[in-house]
Amino acid sequence: MRRPLAVAAHSFAAVFLSMIGLLAYGCSDSATVNPVVELASLTVNPGTLHPAFSGDITQYTVNLSNNVTAVTVTAQPAVSGDRVTINGQATTSRTITLNPEGSPTIVSIVVSEVDTNSRTYTVVINRAGLTGNNSLQSLAVSPGTLAPAFNANTLAYTVDVANNVTSLSVTPTLDDPAATMTVNGQSATSGQARTIILDNPGQSTTITITVTAQNGNEKTYLISVSRGVSGNNNLRSLTVSPGTLAPAFSAGTVGYSVNVAHSVTSITVTAAPQDTAASMTVNEQGTNSGQPRTIPLRGSGSNTFITIVVTAQNGAQKTYTVDVGRAAPAGNNTLRGLTVSPGALDPSFNASTTRYTVNVGSNVSSVDVTATKSDPNAVMTDDVTAGAGTATGRATIQLNGPGTATSVSITVTAPNGSSNTYTITVNRAAQAGNNNISALTVSPGSLSPSFRADRTNYSVNVDSTVSSVTVTATKADPSAVLTINGQGTNSGQARTIALEPPGSSTDIAVTVTAPNGSSKTYMVTVNRPLPSGNNNLSALTVAPGSLTPRFAADTLNYTVNVPADVAGVTVSATKANPDAVISGDVPNGGQATIPLDGPGTSTNISITVTAPNGDSKTYTIIVNRAASGDEGDNRGNGGGNGGNRGNGNGGNDNGNDEDDD
Repeated sequence: MRRPLAVAAHSFAAVFLSMIGLLAYGCSDSATVNPVVELASLTVNPGTLHPAFSGDITQYTVNLSNNVTAVTVTAQPAVSGDRVTINGQATTSRTITLNPEGSPTIVSIVVSEVDTNSRTYTVVINRAGLTGNNSLQSLAVSPGTLAPAFNANTLAYTVDVANNVTSLSVTPTLDDPAATMTVNGQSATSGQARTIILDNPGQSTTITITVTAQNGNEKTYLISVSRGVSGNNNLRSLTVSPGTLAPAFSAGTVGYSVNVAHSVTSITVTAAPQDTAASMTVNEQGTNSGQPRTIPLRGSGSNTFITIVVTAQNGAQKTYTVDVGRAAPAGNNTLRGLTVSPGALDPSFNASTTRYTVNVGSNVSSVDVTATKSDPNAVMTDDVTAGAGTATGRATIQLNGPGTATSVSITVTAPNGSSNTYTITVNRAAQAGNNNISALTVSPGSLSPSFRADRTNYSVNVDSTVSSVTVTATKADPSAVLTINGQGTNSGQARTIALEPPGSSTDIAVTVTAPNGSSKTYMVTVNRPLPSGNNNLSALTVAPGSLTPRFAADTLNYTVNVPADVAGVTVSATKANPDAVISGDVPNGGQATIPLDGPGTSTNISITVTAPNGDSKTYTIIVNRAASGDEGDNRGNGGGNGGNRGNGNGGNDNGNDEDDD
């Protein structure tokens, strides 16, 4: 796109040019200047441009992982209408297939004005090369054990198997799932076991596992399996009971020590060789692999030496020794654990602290005390007992009454005769005096005033038709006792109370007795009114036709004039009190279609409303049906005639109603 640029010539320049005979530029001449041709935006998806895009930067790189095979390049010109090509194709967005892994792909984006200026942007997309991971993640054999233990960087292993083992299962797992692998030249699947037939007894079988990385680099792991005569004279495991080996067992460590209490008179040694074909003795006694052997110990304060000799198939021997130190009689008269339930020790337990307190609620009548000796051979006496050899003693302690303290004593006597007494004072709280309720509801109805724990008097107003209410109270103290009208009630339990007859009140007493015996009574007075005496209608209509006079609840007599061709009317009556009952020519539903007598006659319609208290009231409608021969005149004058008849009859009826009242 081009834009005109006005160039105004200065008068001095014009004079000067005229003087030298050159063509002077007119003041209104114009020239054109090309704007900068560039992109407004450039993106590669997936990927991120380096550096970040700017219209004046034309060289970019994008780095991607090797699993990305294609990208979408999108470019928008800065000036609408400029032409964009991506790798020679006129488009603003194009999918580019990438070169193989490790090879860059160059994308050229050209933005240009039509047949004039252009600018080229270059994006070099670097697709990562193939990984060089040619390691195994794990390598397992069965039967047998790799020596040394598997490590991805250790390439050579040995495995010793008994001479009766004819095959071995090898399971290699690749560290890079994209790598490939062979076992003894045969393609293998990562994590899949491969069975290898072994050479003859006494010979070694070599298993070759070759891992080829994505980039072609190879790594070979070798396993040499020795079958037959074994020189393995190591132990696989060694344990003692009671006691713990020091240091912890390791096949290459042959010397150990064990310390036991002075009360221990023997120790059980259990050893197992690594090679099931090897033989073993414990203190010169032939012993099977994993067979416990009991060794009597020397006296307290002395040491006993135990020797375990392992003889390999080839006759090579290795001797393991265990030095068992039996302690002299102990003077440990402490506890290492002390708990009370329910409750918590104050202060927290410490072996050197001998006095504690525990606070429990007034409703707790006993506690369970558990004490554990530091030396199981000490003796525990007093309120909690445990003999020598029994580490823990337990006892249930009955507490004194609420508001009092109970003392619990535990004496620990060490094997050397020294003793130590621990004392626990259990404080049982006095009974609570909370006689409040936390919630109180009545249904149907609502409390007045609204409930508050410190308010004890309430009233509830219900309809006269309500014969009972449901009262629900919740105790503030779960240990308190709740009654409603003298009847024991659970907290939150709904209790149904029958009400006195209409026109009277019913008192409901909700009494809460606290654990300490104090009580509080909440009184609810339920007011049930007399039945309503409302026997009015709130609406009355006749269709077709209209009432004369207009409807009013206190007006009982009406007339309606209809033409001779109207054979029936629909009367709709609405009760002012929904609990009242409508009877007479209109049912309680409030609507009826009334057939009329013949033309020139009148039809009386009676509607009686009976209030809930039994009082009744009757509304009367006289429907005047015009004579057939006078239909035209009656239609015009019927309203007046009907009005006269209605007024006359209405006056007489009203007079009668007043006499009846």
